Amino acid sequence: MPETWDYTLYIPNDIRAVTVCRRTLRLILTLHGLTGLVDTAELLATELVSNAVRHTKGPAALRVRRSPEGVVWIGAWDTDPGPPEPPRPLEQVAELEEGRGLALIRACADYWGWQPSARFGNRGKFVWCELGAA
Repeated sequence: MPETWDYTLYIPNDIRAVTVCRRTLRLILTLHGLTGLVDTAELLATELVSNAVRHTKGPAALRVRRSPEGVVWIGAWDTDPGPPEPPRPLEQVAELEEGRGLALIRACADYWGWQPSARFGNRGKFVWCELGAA
């Protein structure tokens, strides 16, 4: 049975927090021996956290956990309780400067979704994705 763990990093609404989250995620996965997931996980977390910071005004959070089945779950919480825009196919947004985030997540993750959630006393949502452990 794989080792299970769960980390949450609370961040301010500051675009610099995206870099902090990306580097923290790299460290977590490296220390847990999951270096094969680092590049894809960093891309996915960057998109999730960037959306949380850019499209809301409140605080946000990055949550990373590993299930007993070995799945790595990456989620970003933000203060907007509304659902994310449905992703368009990657080939439709590949050349755009914005709007590719969920298309990349859909293309690279095994699963993704969103759910309402509350943190810091604020209503909001988690947008998450899963990667099978390599």
